[in-house]
Amino acid sequence: MAKKTTKIAVKEKTVKAKAAAKEEGSSAKKRPTAPTSKLMPKVTLKTKGSEQPRTNASIDAPHEDMTTNDVAMPPLPAEKPKPAYANAETMAKAQRSISVSEFFAKNRHLLGFDNPRKALLTTVKEAVDNSLDACEEAGILPKVEIWIEQLAEAVYKVVVQDNGPGIVRAQIPNVFGKLLYGSKFHRLRMSRGQQGIGISAAGMYGLLTTGKPVKITSRTGAKANANYYELQIDTRNNKPDIMVEQTVDWEPHHGTRVEIELEARYQQGRQSVDDYLQQTAIANAHVTLVYHAPDGRVETYAASIHHLPVLPKSIRPHPHGVELGVLLKMLADSKARTVRQFLTQEFSRVSPRVAVEILTKANIKPEAQPRNQGGAEAKAIYEAVAKTKLMAPTSDCVVPIGEEKLVSGLQQVVQAQFYAATTRKPAVYRGNPFIIEAALAYGKPESEPQSEGSGNSQTPPSGLGGATNGAAQPTPEQTDEDDEASELAKLIRFANRVPLLYQQSACATYKSVAGMNWRQYGLTQSRGALPTGPLTIVVSMASVWVPFTSESKEAIAGYPEILKEIRLALLECGRKLGSHVRSETRMRIEMKKRGYIEKYIPAIGEALRDILDLPEKQVSKVCVDLKHVLERSRKM
Repeated sequence: MAKKTTKIAVKEKTVKAKAAAKEEGSSAKKRPTAPTSKLMPKVTLKTKGSEQPRTNASIDAPHEDMTTNDVAMPPLPAEKPKPAYANAETMAKAQRSISVSEFFAKNRHLLGFDNPRKALLTTVKEAVDNSLDACEEAGILPKVEIWIEQLAEAVYKVVVQDNGPGIVRAQIPNVFGKLLYGSKFHRLRMSRGQQGIGISAAGMYGLLTTGKPVKITSRTGAKANANYYELQIDTRNNKPDIMVEQTVDWEPHHGTRVEIELEARYQQGRQSVDDYLQQTAIANAHVTLVYHAPDGRVETYAASIHHLPVLPKSIRPHPHGVELGVLLKMLADSKARTVRQFLTQEFSRVSPRVAVEILTKANIKPEAQPRNQGGAEAKAIYEAVAKTKLMAPTSDCVVPIGEEKLVSGLQQVVQAQFYAATTRKPAVYRGNPFIIEAALAYGKPESEPQSEGSGNSQTPPSGLGGATNGAAQPTPEQTDEDDEASELAKLIRFANRVPLLYQQSACATYKSVAGMNWRQYGLTQSRGALPTGPLTIVVSMASVWVPFTSESKEAIAGYPEILKEIRLALLECGRKLGSHVRSETRMRIEMKKRGYIEKYIPAIGEALRDILDLPEKQVSKVCVDLKHVLERSRKM
């Protein structure tokens, strides 16, 4: 009986072991980290009463009863740490205000310092523009001298000196060491500079690329001391950091001298310093420029007019150019006692009668106080102004170059056969008055007459090399004409007498010129491109606020009013050009026909002599008579 009970107990243990093995096998299949049993050998689990096979898929860790032939599972990979995300508190600790100098130091391409070559041009341009503005405002005929000296392979020193009124001592650090500091931003008057960024940005670029400060020498009069500064801009706080401050001996009685060392590259050609100074001489015939190039050349652009242009006057803003937010601020800051006084004192072209008309449409009492007007009242005034017909702003704040001065300046730089210019009447965009001018220079200057007769010019000379298979060889003059005929016209753009050399395709001027049909004036033109031929086109815009597309002031925005005026100015010049081109074409055809007459009349005379047996004297007389008859029948 004891043996039987032992066997039964063993069988029960065996059944329980098999059941447990099945349960472990099924749970192992559900585990995703276990490898398949085909790739791993079997492991035998030893017990006292029996041996049960198990796969390695059901083993998580080495068992104490495993034999030396058993294989252990590799450890599971460790979990990656979760990224430490920020919260509102950590974000608040990292936030701080950004200085305008700090912003432009990282985004200097917005100011025209994209590359070393353009940086050199921008530096000279900003310094010269400031000099011309200061001289004209002080009533001094400008004389500006520019030096460009190469110090190393990619390092240049730019020096610009003028004969202007100078800068008072207390303002020198702010003018050259602080961005957005100037006197022209808040006034409505034509000037070259607008934002108070240019010259201080050039000094900041020089500091960033060479580490050298800006050097300034200025004197305000013969009895005043000359002040010398070396300073650099603190980009974090947008304020000047003065390195040297002292008085020095300086020969000029008044004027300013600026020295900037910067990383740059000098190259002649289009969009260069040389090109900029040539174009500046076109739009500023009253200016004398002396240029010392890096290669040792000294070029002088002498003034062709010895009197200053009319000084523009400052005007008040026009109601049609003021936006709602600006109107709200003006109402809050106004010192006027009534809204009617506010409209007549703060805006141009608003008389007391017009002010009452505007306030009646806005349903506001004329005696109401401006500071008590809220957003609803300001919006009502804004909408009433838009519905009221007002006179255009005065144009004495804008001074155009003038047709004669524009042609005179163009003749100094461009040699041509034909010149034409026009000045449009003042127009308005967003309440800002502006004037568009256009000029053309077409053709090559007439060459000196040849010593030989014109009849022999088309016939190759006899003798050695006189003929090559009967075909005439083109002359150098004909080759030059073919090259010029295949070149695109040159477009010169001005904004307040300042040349615009970059971003031509983004400018409203280019879009207007390329959008015209120049074929009707006798020129060739591809679709959407400039015309082809020996043509120089000049377009100038003068305004109290030129709408540039960026801070670098390189292209004019395409407001519909501006595009319309540019097109009308070009059409007027184009009509003059078309008349000249048609006359020139007719003249060329007639001269060609006269050439044929001179060429073939001798052959006709010889044929008549052979047919009629005429003597030589009579043959010569017949040839002369035929020539006169044919010339009289052809009208030039």
